[in-house]
Amino acid sequence: HVQLVESGGGSVQAGGSLRLSCAASGYTYSSYCMGWFRQAPGKEREGVAVIDSDGLAKYADSVKGRFTISQDNAKNTLYLQMNSLKPEDTAMYYCAAGGGNGAFCYTGERSMDYWGQGTQVTVS
Repeated sequence: HVQLVESGGGSVQAGGSLRLSCAASGYTYSSYCMGWFRQAPGKEREGVAVIDSDGLAKYADSVKGRFTISQDNAKNTLYLQMNSLKPEDTAMYYCAAGGGNGAFCYTGERSMDYWGQGTQVTVS
């Protein structure tokens, strides 16, 4: 049973930083793709950043240079460091996991099989 639990969301002023965490359990595949997605009110969910089991990271153009995705395999935890936050970054942020890597790991929902409950990020 795969479980993904996000934490670290909150409210911050524009220009500030937040770090999101995702604790993963029950995921035993040696090849995987994990990532962060977000959904703002009235908008579709969009991919923010993904990283695969080889450590290859990909980012949405809107967050390149500001956000960094990383993972701590010993702690089974995925992180998203968000710097220079903008009001348009306000959204519910979701952690997700899937079984592909390389070209099969991308910032699209179809690359993911499991989803967390989300953590809210508000930038004012």
